[in-house]
Amino acid sequence: MADVAARLVTTLAAPLGHRGQRTVDAPALLHRPGRRLLVQRGDSETAVVDLDAEGTPPVRFPAPWPRRFGTCTVAPNGNTAIFAGVHALRAVDSTGAVRWEVRHGCWDDSCRTLHSTYEEYASDRSHQYADSGSAGFSPDGSLVWAHVRGPVPAAGPAPESVDEWLVIDAADGRVLDRSDTETAAAGSIHVPHPDPARMGLSIGEGQDGAPMRWGRWDGEKLSVEQFCDDDRILMSVSPSGKWFLTAGHDQDRLGVHRVEDGSVLCELSTENVVPRHPGADPDDLDADATAWDDACGFLDERTVVAGTSEADEEYGEQRHWLLTTDGARMRVAARITYPFPISGRVTAVGDGTWYTVSETGDTLHVWSR
Repeated sequence: MADVAARLVTTLAAPLGHRGQRTVDAPALLHRPGRRLLVQRGDSETAVVDLDAEGTPPVRFPAPWPRRFGTCTVAPNGNTAIFAGVHALRAVDSTGAVRWEVRHGCWDDSCRTLHSTYEEYASDRSHQYADSGSAGFSPDGSLVWAHVRGPVPAAGPAPESVDEWLVIDAADGRVLDRSDTETAAAGSIHVPHPDPARMGLSIGEGQDGAPMRWGRWDGEKLSVEQFCDDDRILMSVSPSGKWFLTAGHDQDRLGVHRVEDGSVLCELSTENVVPRHPGADPDDLDADATAWDDACGFLDERTVVAGTSEADEEYGEQRHWLLTTDGARMRVAARITYPFPISGRVTAVGDGTWYTVSETGDTLHVWSR
């Protein structure tokens, strides 16, 4: 198997510091149409750096609740942050002003209260370990797609809450339509499609499964399709929007699918493809079992960057790979080599580059072939 050398494009400092402070997440690089944003979530704020506006200071969005109580996403223009919390979605501008809020059912499975504020449950231990949803912007910033816990019935016996998928007008917070996802989520992520009217949703149910949903907004109605028997983690969409990439729930295989109907075009298992780690003890039979990381993505229409770093970590150097596909077949084309040791997963940016984050979380490295 050939090696391919990674070229360091740039090194970016995390705007809120390193993970050792235990109050911040690792930084992430988002590629939006015509703009690249460096984003980092902390307990008290989310910082956003517009990398295409040199010398511009970070925009800081005051957080309405600590990061353990939900997730955060940023608009393509970098001017609005959506905090998806335990009881509500809140759109915040850089002054901290609330642009709009959509309340929903509580993500704590044992709670049937429609909370009005975070302070109602801030000191309750069970709410600190609540499940969570997520939100994602359409590429043009006009829509917010949100995965929430459904509202509590106003009267009668309280059935199990349902998970809902909402399409929201990003300008004013109007809920345009909603759909029952028919899931019991522990967490979720949104995976945008190049078409602003489409969105992918990857839902984690712990050991029970990994449901995937595809939504389409026609301007009047939200339609939702279910693909892959709730056993695939949605990873990435190709630049053309024709294909999407998944990992099996147990992460032993990657699959390329047709967006139109979810059909599997080709798959690649780690077995007999990813070589045994060179640092493993020859007598360690467990070293023969490898797995793809739960992050990978398209670099271009025919190239995927993926890693086996989680499985490799026990044995030493963590490895990343370039895969090629023509839609009918996928293969490992090369192992990526770096000019200095890297750590953790590899994340495709969406413009032909990928990034890694330093072990301390204070530095992000962008790479190209």
